[in-house]
Amino acid sequence: MESVQVTKQRFGIIGNDTKLNRAIEKAIKVSPTDISVLVIGESGVGKESIPRIIHSLSHRKHAKYIAVNCGAIPEGTIDSELFGHEKGAFTGATQTRNGYFEVADGGTIFLDEVGELPLPTQVRLLRVLENGEFIKVGSSKVQKTNVRIVAATNVNMFEAINKEKFREDLYYRLSTIEIELPPLREREEDIHLLFRKFASDFALKYKMPTVRLTDEATALLQNYRWSGNIRQLRNVAEQLSVLEQSREVDARSLREYLPDMGKNLPAVVSKTKKDSDFSNEREILYKVLFDMKSDLNDLKKLTMELMKNGDSSQVKEDNESLIQKIYGEDDEVAEFEEELEDKFEVLQIPENNHPAERKEDKYHFAEEIEEEETLSLQDKELELIKKSLERHGGKRKAAAQELGISERTLYRKIKQYDLN
Repeated sequence: MESVQVTKQRFGIIGNDTKLNRAIEKAIKVSPTDISVLVIGESGVGKESIPRIIHSLSHRKHAKYIAVNCGAIPEGTIDSELFGHEKGAFTGATQTRNGYFEVADGGTIFLDEVGELPLPTQVRLLRVLENGEFIKVGSSKVQKTNVRIVAATNVNMFEAINKEKFREDLYYRLSTIEIELPPLREREEDIHLLFRKFASDFALKYKMPTVRLTDEATALLQNYRWSGNIRQLRNVAEQLSVLEQSREVDARSLREYLPDMGKNLPAVVSKTKKDSDFSNEREILYKVLFDMKSDLNDLKKLTMELMKNGDSSQVKEDNESLIQKIYGEDDEVAEFEEELEDKFEVLQIPENNHPAERKEDKYHFAEEIEEEETLSLQDKELELIKKSLERHGGKRKAAAQELGISERTLYRKIKQYDLN
């Protein structure tokens, strides 16, 4: 059996990461068999190397090897591409065509981005995996094929299965052996090795001296997240080789070629998915409770405005955004405004005061109590606003958030109490 180091040299694979070596070792061990293999990993990690290793070390190495990008073939023609079609099967089918499974009989087919396959095609593929049978588009004749399937995907397959975008039975048929390639950010020691290899290749290609990195630039290179993985690193090496006049690149120059540096800072990751999910749910719950508290404070404020201000139009104007937030659409706001007008009509004290009317006396009594309470509330309100503004150095936005009111309402209160 070929060693991992020899295989890496043979296929031009750079790196000494433990996870990478384990993936290559797995590919070497599974090569002599006909077991289906699923290669998983992020986009750009080099998943296409694994099926080439498997095919080259298998007994099928002298037969056809076909790589198919399932995500690049339109849904309407992918069945024809994979399984072939008969003449006249559809508009434009002027002659019979053999599909990849027929052409690669005895060899290996690599289905890249297999998670993008449409569901009807997944059913056809499942039949090939189960008994080696397929039917051309527009035909009723069952044909046999003897191919080994190696698939690859950057999709979370369990999530796709839960969303009914991928068949569970097909997943388990494809993933008899599963090989995972690590993302580049988890191969910190390999990043500079890969960069030097790419820089050397581009120096030969463009007939110019090889670019080199300073120690600071190397540290920056290794700490970057590389969301595009090896493909992105290769592009950066090529850009530096072509565009930089100096052959020694410092951290400042390198940073210009790394997009969104501020957004790719190291992140704290939960030890387990369960912990991460719980943390996310807890954050959402906190946000909901905070929003509810904010809404409650707004409602309290609106109620206080209704109690203190006898002019309904002024209340609506000052609290327009809050009313819209609470009551939603324009029709609901209109209903609220009508209710507001009715309430003020009911609470309006008649102009003709007559001591004989008990109802009018009740209004006067309520008005006196409200006036006494309002004086006390105003004093407390003024005191709270002053303290909050002093605590936040006169910053209205921060003070408004602490008081649980809108910045507009706070501004009006400042004018009302002459706090400028």
